[in-house]
Amino acid sequence: MATDTDNARKQAQAQFDTIKEMVEQLQAAQESNNNTDCEKAEQTIHDDPLEVDVRSDWHTPGDPDFSKPTEYKILLCTGGPAVRIIGDLSKFSEPENANLEYQDWFTPWEEYPLNSDDKQILLTYAQQFYFGE
Repeated sequence: MATDTDNARKQAQAQFDTIKEMVEQLQAAQESNNNTDCEKAEQTIHDDPLEVDVRSDWHTPGDPDFSKPTEYKILLCTGGPAVRIIGDLSKFSEPENANLEYQDWFTPWEEYPLNSDDKQILLTYAQQFYFGE
């Protein structure tokens, strides 16, 4: 019998499969140096998530870098189940890593296991977004 977590895990896999297709289309367009296809692939990625957010770390009051974001979140779907990408941002507000997480109603977020190649695909997807001011 499937549990809520099983359904959420399946949704995470479905979201990753879609991301992988979008990243492959982007990379193919970049390799062919086709600006129109690149723009179309980038727009497809930009239109995909429900929400893109950033947040900052703890800081000393008056610190001039206080508003600089240090983490990001890309919400892919919500409700039951929900799937998101989270990661850290560099000092230039660029994604340094990416983790896929899933949850269902009343369950904690769980990391979806990905191998290093799949994590790179997820990071490439996240790097298509602007996280600066």
